[in-house]
Amino acid sequence: MDLHKSPAPTARGPVPATELRCSDADRDRIADILRDALAEGRLTVEEHAERVEGVLNAKTVGELDLFVRDLPAAHARRTTAAYAPPGRPAPGAVPAESDANVVAVFSSAMRKGRWRPGRRLHAYAIFGSVEIDLSEAIFEYQQVVIKAISVFGDVTIRVPENITLRGTGGAVLGNFEVSPLDSGEQNAPVVHVDGLAVLGNVEARPKRGKLVSDILDRVSDKVDKALRRHLDR
Repeated sequence: MDLHKSPAPTARGPVPATELRCSDADRDRIADILRDALAEGRLTVEEHAERVEGVLNAKTVGELDLFVRDLPAAHARRTTAAYAPPGRPAPGAVPAESDANVVAVFSSAMRKGRWRPGRRLHAYAIFGSVEIDLSEAIFEYQQVVIKAISVFGDVTIRVPENITLRGTGGAVLGNFEVSPLDSGEQNAPVVHVDGLAVLGNVEARPKRGKLVSDILDRVSDKVDKALRRHLDR
């Protein structure tokens, strides 16, 4: 028995923001600060290279902060870095019944473009494929729950880069994969994916280059006030 091995955590309390797993977007944000510091002469080329390598290998938000804690730009953004996205909606906050169903049986179904996802969406792929693309959607609610079921099929979900993405589910002789994403916007939309894949695939991840703010810039006069409130615009 290894007496020096740390015991597995048993507490069910909230995880400190610094211990949250960092996302690719978090690493990109820190890399941008380091790049600016190099250009300003605050870091040497060797220091910049060493810190960038550490950023690429970092696992938590707290580890990332260590590489920029002595740089002024990091303190200007500390409130964003310490923000902990909200957890799952409280019971009853999101209706059990779906606002819409997307079903593909021996076929394909797609929901994309400028559409309103509602608070709950159910996607079923049975010997078929379903694509849910939220990259240009209008979020009327901050919390959105997607239930994805795949049986000998595929359910693919894409979201903007500047929202929060969470997933809970599993697979039986299949694949369930949700790439966690943390938004820097305190009131940004949060998408929760609950899924099950049986001899199939359920996948959710950000769509690179797509931001909710891009929609605000393109159609500023037509976007709902609720969406503006979410993004503090």
